[in-house]
Amino acid sequence: MNSDFRLWLTSYPSEKFPTAILQNGVKMTNEPPKGLKANLTGSFLTDPISSQEFFEGNKNQSDNFKILIYSLSFFHAVIQERRKYGPLGWNIGYEFNESDLRISVRQLKMFLDENDRIPFAALKYLTAECNYGGRVTDDKDRRLITTLLDDYFNDDVLGNPNYSFSPDPAFKVPHINTHEDMLEHIKSLPHLIHPNVFGFHANADITKDINETNLLLDSLLLCSSQTEESKGLSQE
Repeated sequence: MNSDFRLWLTSYPSEKFPTAILQNGVKMTNEPPKGLKANLTGSFLTDPISSQEFFEGNKNQSDNFKILIYSLSFFHAVIQERRKYGPLGWNIGYEFNESDLRISVRQLKMFLDENDRIPFAALKYLTAECNYGGRVTDDKDRRLITTLLDDYFNDDVLGNPNYSFSPDPAFKVPHINTHEDMLEHIKSLPHLIHPNVFGFHANADITKDINETNLLLDSLLLCSSQTEESKGLSQE
């Protein structure tokens, strides 16, 4: 075998993935940033939103375009963060990712470039039913994602200067013109996010914390058992 040969494998998380390959290979994971602020920051530092040319590219409705980019990025962060709440967030854990946001943002720009008025109905359908909804298989989850998007794609987002995505005024929609100022606004958001930002009761944090603790303990036990098995095989 050629000493320079390398095999690159990509896979979704699976219990059936061969353990020997995991143990002998270099492993890389690609996960969404943890936390609302980190998720929003990641979206604004990822193509195409990170491009100044794209961010400033809409001449007809420049201010509306920038607000809706932020609104769509916030929606993207919320639906990803809801996964941490287990069945409270989604009946099925969907792998929403940056490609969903990327195509939705480009469609947003296309519609605003071609229309003097914002076609919210078309944007909602494409975003909730096709781009993100294409991954959704549960009927209740499909209804939920459509309902959630209604809070981020509506006339009040653009016309009401006090419109907020949460009862906390810190989450008011920013009317900001530059990419740098938008990043500064995201940095100013609270570090501790109340569950009502994601549409939950305050007690939902208990469920999330229990799920994260159980995941950590299960991972530690799994690593420990695999280490013991490896030691036993090496001694034989």
